[in-house]
Amino acid sequence: MTEAGRALVGACAELGILVDLSHLNEAGFWDIAKLEAGPLVASHSGAHAVAAASRNLTDPQLDEIAASDGLVGIVFAAPFLRPDFADDAETPLALIAEHARYVADRIGPRHVALGSDFDGATIPAELGDVAGLPKLVAALVDAGFDEDELADLCWRNWRRVLDAWWR
Repeated sequence: MTEAGRALVGACAELGILVDLSHLNEAGFWDIAKLEAGPLVASHSGAHAVAAASRNLTDPQLDEIAASDGLVGIVFAAPFLRPDFADDAETPLALIAEHARYVADRIGPRHVALGSDFDGATIPAELGDVAGLPKLVAALVDAGFDEDELADLCWRNWRRVLDAWWR
């Protein structure tokens, strides 16, 4: 990361602007992690161990997010959910839940949230749009999340991390 990039991240932290890591490559992720500007957030990513897409986070990255008390917003975009990277609307909601379960099992449900990516990506047809979120919550229940964890995933974790950035 350049000096200008480090200055930008520092200015964002001072102004309470969350720095999103979802579109960074792994080297960029680690450059920002070293700055300790605030909780690390990947707003719409998944688990690399479930689907090895470049958008998805490796286990060491997940561990670093937890160490910063940050979160991973689980992406809804089909190519990042699927191990075969298919851009297929017939992607099951269970894959979103699988990514969430993996991250929660790895670093705790405190560090998992819904991330979406409704704008400009192929979303599972079963979900469709925001009106389909109750179907996703049902898939999360099927993946073993309890009522308290669902509240964390659906809103409390975002609230906690946004509060930490909005100083």
